[in-house]
Parts: sequence; structure tokens; C-alpha cells
Amino acid sequence: MNCLNEDTCLRLQATARQARLRSTSYDAASKKGTAFEGGFLNTMRKLKESEIAERCRRYSLAELRAACRDLAPSRDFAGALSCPGISVIAELKYASPSKGRISSKPVPEEVAKSYELGGAAAISILTEEKYFCGNTAYLGRVRAVVNLPLLRKDFIIDPYQVYESRLAGADALLLIKAMLSVGQLSDLVGLAAELGLAALTEVHDEAEMEEALSADARLIGINNRDLSTLSVDTGKAIKLAGHYREKKDDKGLLLVAESGYFRHEDIAPLPQQGIDAVLVGEALMRAEDQRAAVKNLLRGKLNDQS
Repeated sequence: MNCLNEDTCLRLQATARQARLRSTSYDAASKKGTAFEGGFLNTMRKLKESEIAERCRRYSLAELRAACRDLAPSRDFAGALSCPGISVIAELKYASPSKGRISSKPVPEEVAKSYELGGAAAISILTEEKYFCGNTAYLGRVRAVVNLPLLRKDFIIDPYQVYESRLAGADALLLIKAMLSVGQLSDLVGLAAELGLAALTEVHDEAEMEEALSADARLIGINNRDLSTLSVDTGKAIKLAGHYREKKDDKGLLLVAESGYFRHEDIAPLPQQGIDAVLVGEALMRAEDQRAAVKNLLRGKLNDQS
């Protein structure tokens, strides 16, 4: 006979999962020959470990967990991407390591509102500060002025960041397979689901796709950018999505193409390849009129400034 009530069992399961995440080495995710080895993702992992340690000194994991208990329901990120045709996740991205400063537009709320009025299905917000000029506070600020679901895009490796994301106002978060073992990914996907967050798992090749699927990830982002060289090949998403097109419905997959999209002509063929959504940052952030830029991307009306 089980003497533990359901709430106690859930707490014990969560504690065990967090222990696994904190104790598991990154060897499985950082094997030689991957983008992780000695490159940008390795730099980001070290930076995030330092940031998490600092934040834990200010607010403990237990405090974050307690603060998440009575939050309002999150917005349906996956549902927003499930409409017929192609959906656009419009990104707030002020800088990147490959392009430097992308935009100096000072008010995230104004950009986000323009994205919503232009027809974006969701908004991605870079919260990484050092290399992308983002800020976690942007999540709450943007959430207050739009009704779209928000994706927190950062380098998430620890349960602390998952609780932090929910508390900050995210409805979804990005998990990069190249930074995580299958076990770590599975645990973070599970924790996100418990908190009402969607987990967009980013992959770069078929091997990572298979590992993501084995970790029960079903919302998959295919990044056209090679994270070891930062070069972009938009054929990558089409090729990889094509391998899973026939299995897509059976597996319940939602596929998002990331990086390298600038025009309507770039994204128009993607639904035929089984791709549900596209994440676009640089092209929209550089535009003078973000509302018109989203509309043009979706509809191909190059001169539409309404």
C-alpha cells in the first residue's frame, strides 16, 4: 500500500529530477565533433552556470518554485502555431554574435505590439544579456501589452531557469539539444510541461532530431544555423522536415524553421515540406515598420505599409 499522497509523490519526483539534472555531466552533450565542443555553446554554458549560481544567491530554487504556484494559466504557444499555412514567430532580438548590433529600437513593448498587429502568431524574446543585449524583464513588459504567447529564447540548462521563465512571464522556452543529454532534455521538457510551459527543442541534424524525439520532445525547432561556424543554410530545415513529413501526424510533431528567412518567398514553400512555423528575428528588427514587415512576410505584399 502506498502511504504517500499524490502531492507528496509529485514533489519527490520533481526533487529526483532536479537532482539528476544537477548531477549529470555534460559529457554526453559535448562529445567531440559537435557544435558544443570548445565553441560558442560551450562559452554559453559556462556563462549560464555562472549566472545561475549568482541568481541562486539572491533567490533560491525553493523560493522560485513557491512563487510559481499561483500564477495565471500560460498562453497556448503550440496551439498558436497549429493554424493552416505558415505561422510566424516574430523575435525581439537586439544583437547577435554573428551580426553585432541589429537594432537600437529602445522600447520592446512597441516592437512587440507592432508584431501582433502585423499578424505574428507568437513572439520570441531573447533574454541573454551579454551577447544578444536581451533581458528577462522584457518578458513581463511585453506580456502586459500583447495577447500573444511568448517564447523565452536563451541558453537553458538548469531547472532554475525553467521556474524563472514561468515566473518572468514566458509561455514557452527554448531548449537546445546540442547543450543537453537525452536525459537532461527529457527532464527539462517534463518540468516545463508541469509548469504549463511549452518546450521548443532546437535541433541541427537528424541525429539530434532522433534524440529529441526519444526525450519526448514534440515541438521541434530546426535551426539552419551551424552553431560551430554561425553560417546559415536554409535548405537544412526543408531537408530534415522532409524526412519526418510522413511520420509527422503520427508522432504529433510541430516543426519550426529557424534562421535565414527574410522574404515571403523564403517561407511560402515551407508548409508543403511539413513545416508549421518560422522564427524570424533579424529581418523584422531591421525593418523601419515592424507591423508592415510581418504582414509582408506573411502575404508577400512588398509595398504594403498599412
